[in-house]
Amino acid sequence: MTTAAASPAGAAAPAVPEALTCRDVRVTFRETEALRGVDLHLAAGEWLGLIGPNGAGKSTLLRAITGLIDHHGTVALACGRRPSGVDVALVPQIPILPEGMTVAEYALLGRSPHLGWLAVESRRDRCIVASVLERLGLQSFAARPVSHLSGGETQRVVLARALVQQAPILLLDEPTSALDLGHRDAVLELIDELRRSDGISVIAAMHDLGTAARFADRLALIDRGRIVAEGAPRSVLAPARLSAIYATPLSVHTVDGEIVVLPAPRSRQENLP
Repeated sequence: MTTAAASPAGAAAPAVPEALTCRDVRVTFRETEALRGVDLHLAAGEWLGLIGPNGAGKSTLLRAITGLIDHHGTVALACGRRPSGVDVALVPQIPILPEGMTVAEYALLGRSPHLGWLAVESRRDRCIVASVLERLGLQSFAARPVSHLSGGETQRVVLARALVQQAPILLLDEPTSALDLGHRDAVLELIDELRRSDGISVIAAMHDLGTAARFADRLALIDRGRIVAEGAPRSVLAPARLSAIYATPLSVHTVDGEIVVLPAPRSRQENLP
């Protein structure tokens, strides 16, 4: 399946190949259905934002794509093959940082999928790490133990490990939850720059709806394990739909051309039945 866009003259533009396809993906934890028949496609070079309330299934879908949890259904690359570690890199919401490991050593773990059995990292692998740390402004942290990092520094280091992996598909699970506003935008801008310059395709579970609308080409709204809306940010972020799914009155505004989602004024909420 491919995605086509219209040219300015109205003629069909060349189809954009798909990077990844999910068909009828289902995940069950004991008797709880975490994902219930998810169908999803990711176009090459696209940024797809996953939004939805806590517990909706966003993280579960990312983990199913990487093969970290058992699932039913199909997850396949454009060639039909199941993704492996050289195809997909995940930035988890809660990373595990080995005690006693430095930032450079931790980032170097991203090269593991490219190494053969009993192989050791090469000079090229270490050069890739150095380049990524520089791009993320982490050169001065290279020798620092990962246990001595702030929350924001930790998120950038975990992103560095994923980028060192050099996978064509990047999965982000709330990638900026521990960052302040300045670092949040800086990290997301960098990911967007890498997407455009290196041709990376991105699926990001994002908490802030306005930020998701700003960076994602397309949004998929997940609720109770199902995709209930999918498309351009402006079409998905409908106030009535969001208010129902998030179980609180929300309003959608446009400020300087960008979408902003806000809670309804308290006076309005107090007057609701």
